[in-house]
Amino acid sequence: MRENHTHMELSNLTTEQRNKNSMNLDQLSTFEILHLINEEDKKVASAVDLVLPKVEVAAERIVKALSDGGRLFYVGAGTSGRLGVMDASECPPTFMTPKDMVQTVMAGGQDAFFQAAEGTEDNEAQGEADLALRNLKKEDVVIGITASGRTPYPIGALKYARERGAYTISLSCNKDSVISKFADCEIEVVVGPEVLTGSTRMKAATAHKMILNMISTTTMVKLGKVYENLMVDVHASNYKLRERAKQNIIEITDVSYDVAEEVLKQTNHEVKPAIVMIKAGVTYKEAKDALAKCNGYARKAIDSFHNLLD
Repeated sequence: MRENHTHMELSNLTTEQRNKNSMNLDQLSTFEILHLINEEDKKVASAVDLVLPKVEVAAERIVKALSDGGRLFYVGAGTSGRLGVMDASECPPTFMTPKDMVQTVMAGGQDAFFQAAEGTEDNEAQGEADLALRNLKKEDVVIGITASGRTPYPIGALKYARERGAYTISLSCNKDSVISKFADCEIEVVVGPEVLTGSTRMKAATAHKMILNMISTTTMVKLGKVYENLMVDVHASNYKLRERAKQNIIEITDVSYDVAEEVLKQTNHEVKPAIVMIKAGVTYKEAKDALAKCNGYARKAIDSFHNLLD
């Protein structure tokens, strides 16, 4: 009887329903399949647009948490966990964040990123246990990611996070999701049935990737890691990133390539102090001190020197 109830519960989810536009999927030509998938993908951005107020609440809370020394955790199983890994892993090289600032807790551990470990997603206690290993604090934020909204692993993690006093956010693709009950901020982005029934690696995953990109990028902008629309906290650890760092300095300060290269050497390839040095005409130490006083905001640091001259 319990299995029938579970079957009915799943079949009622939007993410598990059949898409009327793809009922003849196996009879379409290659181009027709591609066109159909593309047409369905166009609906994703509109669905995300509808939940932007919720995403705003989440992003602002995360900015506050990270400003206060907290951390951000993505928790998920399968595709949801992989999306978390992708977004979190890009934060250190793109924004020079500490490696522990944005983390992913994934069902099955790191190995599950490459090889599916679907059985672990059904274990609510494991979600709690894996998050507990990260020494969760009340200053932290935890985002539970699940397309269906009923995956036990992230639900267990959110329950534990609430007990610890951390701020909780749910990210799902069904209305009135189970996981939403355990979130301070619930984001339910309904993209409709998938072209391939139940394959939530498609529209659902695309919507979640868009939202995670929005959250992390907006957060880093608000933390002062962007000047204009340029990455000024980029970790210039290889040739491509060092060249990007120089180009960013040139774009912002209008100096020559040689000057940008020379100043970057003085700052050990840190872009923000280089920008402040050039724009304000100060030394490396003065630039670093000003950035520290201005909580890392390059524009405020530059203005602080200009204000002294006024």
